[in-house]
Amino acid sequence: NKSSQLSSVPLQILLYVNGIYYIFYFLATLAMIIYKSQVFSYPDDLLAPDLAVLILMAILEVPRLYLGFKGNLTEAEALLGLSLGLTVGSVVLCVYLLLWQTYMLRADVLLNAMLLSAYGLESGLKVMAIAAFVS
Repeated sequence: NKSSQLSSVPLQILLYVNGIYYIFYFLATLAMIIYKSQVFSYPDDLLAPDLAVLILMAILEVPRLYLGFKGNLTEAEALLGLSLGLTVGSVVLCVYLLLWQTYMLRADVLLNAMLLSAYGLESGLKVMAIAAFVS
C-alpha cells in the first residue's frame, strides 16, 4: 500500500542543483585544462587522459542524474540504485581529477571538493530514499 508519497524533495532539489553545478564544473575544468596546456609545458601524452576523464565524467553525469530524478519521482529503488552506482563511478573520476591530474590549481581543488561533497550528500539522500521505498 503506497498511499503516502515517499519520494524525497531534498534529493530532487539536490539533483537539480548538482545538474546546474556540474555544467559550471565541466566548463570551468575544461577552461582550466586549456589554460594549463597553454601556460605550462603540458606533455601531450598527459593532456589526453585528463580530457578523456572529464569527457567520460560528463557522459556518465547524464544517465546518473536522469536515473536519480526518475527513480526518486517514480519511487523506483532499482533506478535510484543504478544512479547510486553511477555516482560511485563519478566519484572515482572526480578523485582522479583531484589527485592525479597533471597540473592542479587551487581552483581545481575547490571545484572537485565541492563536487565530492555534493556527491556524498546526494548518495546519503539516495540511500535514505531507497530505504523508504523498500520498507
